[in-house]
Amino acid sequence: MTKRIIGLTGGIATGKTTVANYLANAYHLPILDADIYAREAVCIGSPILDAIASRYGEQILRANGELNRQKLGEIIFNNPEQRLWVENLIHPYVRARFLEEISASTANTLVLVVPLLFEAEMTDLVTEIWVVYCSEQQQLERLMQRNNLTLEQAQARIHSQMSITEKAAHADVVLDNSSSLEVLLKQVDREIMNCK
Repeated sequence: MTKRIIGLTGGIATGKTTVANYLANAYHLPILDADIYAREAVCIGSPILDAIASRYGEQILRANGELNRQKLGEIIFNNPEQRLWVENLIHPYVRARFLEEISASTANTLVLVVPLLFEAEMTDLVTEIWVVYCSEQQQLERLMQRNNLTLEQAQARIHSQMSITEKAAHADVVLDNSSSLEVLLKQVDREIMNCK
């Protein structure tokens, strides 16, 4: 039987984690998360972290040798060229980890949470694409509150990604997260039952 592989994506702070957690808890689906693999990619001693440190200097590291994500964020969210350089290091690692886990899994349905599914050209890994959608205003408010960012910082992060409208246009399923949690989860229930 062919695996059903759901590519769960959306913009930053649109509600991907909420949907992923619900799929894991309510339906016991395996969740493969690009962010976890991206963190693995830059763990202490990794060649990717070494490359980042040699490009940006030791100040990109914390005292314990870990990557200072905030400092790296300040560089890459304001400079598309630098962001592309970092992504070109990390995305191949993330793709390889997804392929490993997909082939090792015995589950019929898997969920890949990939914020940059389109940008990182990973759509070929999935059988259907779900986009979690809300307005940019809601994204800004949620992101500023969640990450304690200024308006400018939040806008820079949102604008570093493909627009949520464009993502929704390429989706098989659009989950509208602009009202209540209950409304969002009902949409998820409907789509899980709707086997493609």
